[in-house]
Amino acid sequence: MDATGETQVSLSDPDAKSMTTTPRMPKVIGYNVQTAVEAKHHLIVAHEVTTFGYDRDALSSMAIAAREAMGVDQIEAIADKGYFKSEEILACETAGITPTVSKPLTSGASAKGRFDRADFAYNADKDVYVCPAGEHLIYRSTSELDGKMQRLYYSSFCEGCVIKDRCTPSKERRIRRWEHEDVLDRMQQRIDDDPSKLALRSMTVE
Repeated sequence: MDATGETQVSLSDPDAKSMTTTPRMPKVIGYNVQTAVEAKHHLIVAHEVTTFGYDRDALSSMAIAAREAMGVDQIEAIADKGYFKSEEILACETAGITPTVSKPLTSGASAKGRFDRADFAYNADKDVYVCPAGEHLIYRSTSELDGKMQRLYYSSFCEGCVIKDRCTPSKERRIRRWEHEDVLDRMQQRIDDDPSKLALRSMTVE
């Protein structure tokens, strides 16, 4: 290890690595195989063996590899929520690939009986979010968070709202919007218009 600069070594399988995967299975010594399968004939058209225990950085690279292998100009890349990463979805659309990826539920608000972010509708024409009470959360400022430029929205009428206890324990409910959030909005609209696409993924890849 000192000679190679590696931080770990497998004596039985030199290419294997200890990978962080899920909380229930935090360490797996092995590989993560990425496959892209076309939906008509169910053939694997591109694959890659990695030692990363997660999939979220693989969407655009595998989609581009699949398109090149199939020799077509346009494809739709359908993936499960393990591949959901805003930057990867943007990279697909920038490359001319249509991404369709289910979004994981990461907010704990709904589990606590409060409104989820999805309950706030964005009005692109007015650049405001409309809350469940019908008030407008207006744009306040822009700042960088986790390496992404985020626009901040909130209302001045939260404290007097009759359903505030179902929304937030803070002074006001705040919504952050990524500068490229419209990419995610378009993707979610595709899923809403045709939810069967996500079922197609499981029937094809699995």
